[in-house]
Amino acid sequence: MLKPDRSLPTSFFTLIATLGACSATVSCASSGGEAAATSSHVATGTSARVLQVSDVDWGALNPARGDASPRAATLWGDRTESGPSGFLVRFADGFSSPPHIHNVTYRGVVIHGLIHNDDPDAASMWLPTGSYWTQAVGESHITAASGNDNLAYIEIDDGPYLVQPTTDAFESADRSVNIDASNLVWIDASEFVWGEASASNESKSEPQVAHLWGDTRGDAWRGVLIRIPAGTTVELRGDDMTCHAVVIQGRPTIQTARSTPPRSLEPGSYVGSSKHAAPRITAPRNEATTIYARSNGTVHMHTIATRSAQ
Repeated sequence: MLKPDRSLPTSFFTLIATLGACSATVSCASSGGEAAATSSHVATGTSARVLQVSDVDWGALNPARGDASPRAATLWGDRTESGPSGFLVRFADGFSSPPHIHNVTYRGVVIHGLIHNDDPDAASMWLPTGSYWTQAVGESHITAASGNDNLAYIEIDDGPYLVQPTTDAFESADRSVNIDASNLVWIDASEFVWGEASASNESKSEPQVAHLWGDTRGDAWRGVLIRIPAGTTVELRGDDMTCHAVVIQGRPTIQTARSTPPRSLEPGSYVGSSKHAAPRITAPRNEATTIYARSNGTVHMHTIATRSAQ
């Protein structure tokens, strides 16, 4: 797995659930050195940055392949430069890459469609929405897609992101991993605590977390999926620096300030929270929402009751 970068300053990223008699919090520091998306389409109400998937700017993931390349769109950072970044990749139905390697290890979460990423001779393992994979630096592999709409979120800890020939393949300490969504381990929010005790309740619909990567101690880097039950509202708080969240599943609404009306977010949309912003995200009453969050630091979580779906 990728080693945490401890050279960056930290800030706080807080999710405060706002339904029920008691509150739920998730506090974690995030990388202050990571720039939020800079597209002109980004809304910046009260220092919260929202980039709708319908407003991203698409280009070739691998310009050397021209029209045969998957399409890519930046959510935050810049994959063509040094430093961390997160971006969307869209694959055509039936796409299958030639064997290749990358100069960096990357992580991926499936948003739409089916993705296969493995050794060139491996049997097909199609990963559906909500699945997670990592591709180790220097390792020969192929990537394929099946479905009318194939979309994934990709993240690197240091760029640039390059596609290179298998003749340059090499071994590294990183290891590739494929985890089907059905094999993720979900932990109730009340139990997902590192370093401090947490209260819980009897609600069967409390928020849950699936830990994907990183160390669970101190201020180490980590990535998690957060599943927000139908009808639950969470408030994202940033303290001075940016935190990165991407909608993976569901169609929540977001309110960037008390004075602004809620807006709907489609899967693939991005929310960056900074400078004491407090955007509120609400899962629809009839549909849970899954969000990927990149952060570092101790997580504190208190479960809450949620309104029943209608």
